[in-house]
Amino acid sequence: MAADRIRPPLSQYEQKRDFNVTPEPASQIFSHPTPVKGLFVIQKHWAGRLHYDFRLELDGVLLSWAVPKGPSFDPQQKRMAIHVEDHPLDYANFEGSIPPKQYGAGVVLVWDRGTWEPVGDPHVGMNNGKLIFQLHGEKLAGLWEFVRISKPEDKQDSWMLFKKPDEWAQPLAEYDVVKALPDSVIDRPLGLVEQREPKTSFANPPAAVSKIDLSLAVKADLPAKLEPQLATLATSLPKGDDWIVEMKFDGYRMMARIDKGRVRLFTRGGHDWTNKLKSLAAGVEKVGITSAWLDGELVVLKDGLPDFNALQNAIDGARNENIVYFLFDIPYWNGQDLRKVPLTARQALLEHLIGEPTERIRISQHFDAPPAQVFKAASELGLEGLMFKRQDAPYVSTRTQTWLKAKCTLRQEFVICGFLDRSAAPQEVGSLLLGYHVDGKLRYAGNVGTGWDAKTGRDLWTRLTALAAPSAPFDAESVKPGRWSKRSAGSEHWVRPLLVAEVAFAEWTPEGHVRQASFKGLRTDKPTSQIIREVKTTAAVPVPSSVKVTHSERVIDPTTGLTKLDLVRYYESVAEWMLPHLKDRPLSMLRAPNGITEEQFFQKHPESKMPWLKEHDPALWPGHAALLTVGSLDALVSAAQMNVVEFHTWNSVVKRLNKPDRVIFDLDPGEDLKWPYMQEAALLVRTLLTELGLKAWLKTSGGKGLHVVVPLLPRLDYDAVKGFSQAFVQHIARTIPQRFSATSGPANRKGKVFVDYLRNGMGQTTVAAFSARARPGLGVSMPVTWEQLMSLKSGAQWTVATARDYLSFQTADPWRDYWSTRQSLTTALKRLS
Repeated sequence: MAADRIRPPLSQYEQKRDFNVTPEPASQIFSHPTPVKGLFVIQKHWAGRLHYDFRLELDGVLLSWAVPKGPSFDPQQKRMAIHVEDHPLDYANFEGSIPPKQYGAGVVLVWDRGTWEPVGDPHVGMNNGKLIFQLHGEKLAGLWEFVRISKPEDKQDSWMLFKKPDEWAQPLAEYDVVKALPDSVIDRPLGLVEQREPKTSFANPPAAVSKIDLSLAVKADLPAKLEPQLATLATSLPKGDDWIVEMKFDGYRMMARIDKGRVRLFTRGGHDWTNKLKSLAAGVEKVGITSAWLDGELVVLKDGLPDFNALQNAIDGARNENIVYFLFDIPYWNGQDLRKVPLTARQALLEHLIGEPTERIRISQHFDAPPAQVFKAASELGLEGLMFKRQDAPYVSTRTQTWLKAKCTLRQEFVICGFLDRSAAPQEVGSLLLGYHVDGKLRYAGNVGTGWDAKTGRDLWTRLTALAAPSAPFDAESVKPGRWSKRSAGSEHWVRPLLVAEVAFAEWTPEGHVRQASFKGLRTDKPTSQIIREVKTTAAVPVPSSVKVTHSERVIDPTTGLTKLDLVRYYESVAEWMLPHLKDRPLSMLRAPNGITEEQFFQKHPESKMPWLKEHDPALWPGHAALLTVGSLDALVSAAQMNVVEFHTWNSVVKRLNKPDRVIFDLDPGEDLKWPYMQEAALLVRTLLTELGLKAWLKTSGGKGLHVVVPLLPRLDYDAVKGFSQAFVQHIARTIPQRFSATSGPANRKGKVFVDYLRNGMGQTTVAAFSARARPGLGVSMPVTWEQLMSLKSGAQWTVATARDYLSFQTADPWRDYWSTRQSLTTALKRLS
């Protein structure tokens, strides 16, 4: 019987290793039967080149394959796998460094671990070259397969590894597991992926429903709350035939939660409107759905088209039977979370469940025509706009670029901050004073004085006078007497900013005010705190590991083939390390819209409103426009989506703009200078700094050079710090003129290292740690220890393609003590002079 067989000794494993030198476990021979569930481990191994060692327990040893590119959840990705010698079971826990000159010399970490179940007899599978198995790991799950592709006469036993199609399969473009989860599961345990993301499980679905592909659904309890997916304002119509086109309803967003057949209606802000809309809730209950979350829009139709004012009156009135609920999505149904299911499948299910529409419950219809033609017709009909949704889009409770809104006219919500009386009608509103939020503060947005009749004007006056406030709620910069109307200065009525108005308008002025505005109605479904200026951009709020990137296939670096998606995923993966180096520091961004071989430009100030970057008060730096900072994962990834390749930062933070908290020495090699001279130069700079009583840290530049960084207490201004750096560089150039130059220009540094001190001036920047460089290869500026200096091969040793994998092998931050070091230039200045 197969279970009684004993495998031969691990002779190949023993022959290749000297166990007096290598820390790898010695071989052991087991004679126990193969368990029903054997252990599996995948070890990430940097031995000259990065690869993944895939190991499965069978008959007391670990069957082993070397997989250069690692596994992928995409069934279309067939990965080469070389069958190598069996390993002992103890190897499953091995992490560490295999010494030089030993077989497999390099660093090993445990990338994934868990159990595996063979499908059929695994011995037969190995003999036949077709091994199918189920994995239960911390990163991998589902059905996988090894298939032998080599011939008996081949020297290497070559196989292919690929994912079988099942509920765990995902396209590589949406999820690359080796890039998304590159670290050791011993250092950063995750728990079984099946417990984090339960598998799909359908219990006897209805026959009609079973024809709809819901394979990506997951079993889950009915969520108590579920926030709606939001759309991004598009600047142009999307291209391609993979978009669904729907009407953008002029109404109120409404989510319906159905639990045991009972319906509760919730606004976008989470307010329960069931009691306000009892007859509508009863209409939804008649559909007969037991458990679900439905997404749709409330509208009132007038001459067949949505009318927002009529909706407002219907909601406020006692009778609202003319409100129609247009449904367009179903993110949850009958014990199944459908948010990962493609939109087309969700909508097919919704249509099946709703059946024949009623007067009050309807399905949002698609327009089966070219987008430009539909948009022209919508504009001529006076519709608010259109919705464009990717057919394969998941349902995400945030603002995404898989749902786009194209507006026929400019239109958005504003906070009502005050009003002016109508001439000759003192108890009627003549003009509303509008605002929107910027960094938590209200900014004046202009006024609107049309769009209501006398009755509405009196109603607005009554509502607003009840909210009277002693002063304007705008920020200090916005409150200038008469700014809203020179003729009415001093006659303004200020109110507490608690009401929201829907306003259509022709355009934005350069000052951020609306022009030719028309009032459409009040909104009671949105809190005032969420009202910001809508910006024409298709940049999406990133969803880690699954964000869709616009023009993701665009090649950024032709020498390597690295794409925009590679760059975005890189910044997403290093955000944890990079953000501390960016936090609160004004920056300059190098953008390359068409790749690094085409036109590039620096951006230091906002050229247009950029919601993903934080803008700071221009008064911080008189004579200059607002400064920009990046402070979050969303901002970092969104910047990369906007074609930012390099991030350069100031030596100070915005709160102490003229007090730098570091000094940087940029070591730039002269033409044809050999790398060992750069290493020597860095050591000499460090030695002199140490003699001056200063600790310094090292990073590669991502290009040709190195950066020596000295943290400081923010006490001196830029002139003083720059003066110190200049004196330091001039001293070292005078002392060792054969090695250093303090003067820029190729002629002055031929065969020497130019130490650039000019980066320490006010407004000057240096490329940030972990930033990519817009140069062939897309090198990365990497923090390193001084002990690593002599092993470095160049200033661009790590690239966008290799940096994150390198970081997964690092157990400690090489700059760990940098953040807590407190030192001043007082002693250094005395010693230097």
